[in-house]
Amino acid sequence: MRSSFGGEMTGAADIRAGFVGCGSHACRNLLPTFAFAPVELAATCDLDAERAAKAARTFGAERHYTDLRDMLAHGGLDAVFVCTSYDERGRPRYPAIACDCLRAGCHVWMEKPPAASCAEIEQVQATSKETGRQVLVGFKKMFAPANVKARELMDADELGEVSLVTLQYPQHVPTVEQLGRYLAGEADWAAVGFLDHLCHPVSVLVYLLGMPRTLFYERSAAGAGAATFAYESGAVATLAFTAGAARNGGMERTTIVGSDGRHVVVDNNVRVSLHRSPAHDYGRSPSYFTGSPADAAAVWAPEFSLGQLYNKGLFLLGYYDEVNEFALSVRESRPPAKGTLAQAWQITRIFEAFAEGPGKVIELVDPTE
Repeated sequence: MRSSFGGEMTGAADIRAGFVGCGSHACRNLLPTFAFAPVELAATCDLDAERAAKAARTFGAERHYTDLRDMLAHGGLDAVFVCTSYDERGRPRYPAIACDCLRAGCHVWMEKPPAASCAEIEQVQATSKETGRQVLVGFKKMFAPANVKARELMDADELGEVSLVTLQYPQHVPTVEQLGRYLAGEADWAAVGFLDHLCHPVSVLVYLLGMPRTLFYERSAAGAGAATFAYESGAVATLAFTAGAARNGGMERTTIVGSDGRHVVVDNNVRVSLHRSPAHDYGRSPSYFTGSPADAAAVWAPEFSLGQLYNKGLFLLGYYDEVNEFALSVRESRPPAKGTLAQAWQITRIFEAFAEGPGKVIELVDPTE
C-alpha cells in the first residue's frame, strides 16, 4: 500500500528489496525513489555499520547489516539494489555481488558501470540464466524522460529515416597505455574515470540506434577527442569528448538528424526540441515567417518554477524510471525493457575497443546478433 502521484492510496504489491551500499549517491538519488516506485525497503547493507543504520532509519528499512551474506541468509527479499564503490584496482564490485544475490534467489538492480570487462558481464549473464533471475543496470540516460521523448520523436514517421546522431559529453579520453594497463588488471584511475562516464553518452547511443558496427576515434594531446560510429543501416553517429570545456555552457547535447528538413535536439537531458523547415520558396519568398504552427519547431522543457514531480532531479535524470522499470519487471515476471545485460555488454565492449587505439577502424562484434 502506497500513495500514488495524485495522493490516492493504491494496493498494488511492492517488491521487498535489500539495498547494498548506503553512500551519498544512494541516499541522494536512489533510495528516495522508493517513495514513488513499488519498492518496500526491507534491509540495508554497508561495510560501515553506522551508515547502514542511518539509511535504514531514514528510509524505513526493518533491518541493517554490514555483511551481504547475513542479509541474504535472512531471506524474504525479492530483489537487491547494489550501489557500491570500486575496489583497490579500480574494478566495479558489481559482478561478484550480483552473482551472489542471483544465487540467493534475488533479482538484481546494479548501478553503472556494471563491470570492467565483457567477460565479467558474460559471467553475470550466465548466472542470471542459470537462476532465472533478472538484472537491470542503472543506465540513467536511457530512462531520462528527455531521451525517451527524443526516441519517441525519432521513431515517429514525421522525422523520416535517421541518418546521423551526434552526441557531446565533457569527458577526457585516456591514452592507449592507460587503457591497456587497466585492461591488464592494473589500477589506472584515468581509465576508471573513462569507464565510469563513457557509459552515459554511449548508453544514449545504444538506446537510440543499437550496437554500432565499427568505431574510429582520434584523441587530442590534451585528452579531448572525437569518435565516429558506423551502423549496418548506413547511419553514422559521432561523439565529441569535450574535456576542457566550461561546465556552465551546456555539458551535454544530442542531435538526431532525420530527412526532409527535420531534426531533434536534446540539451543537457532536460530540453527537447523538434525542428522543422517551414515551406517557403527559397530566393523568391519575401518573408521567412511562413507556414502554420504545425510546420514550426516544437519545444518540451520543464518550467522549474513549480513544485511538480517533473521538475525534480529524481524524475528528470531518469532515477525514478529506472527503479520503477526494474520493480515492475520483477513484479510482472518479465525481462526489463532496457538497461539489460545485453546492452551492458555492448557498452562495455565499446569501452574495451578504445584500448585498440586511435586512427584505425575498430570492429565491434555483438554476440546478440
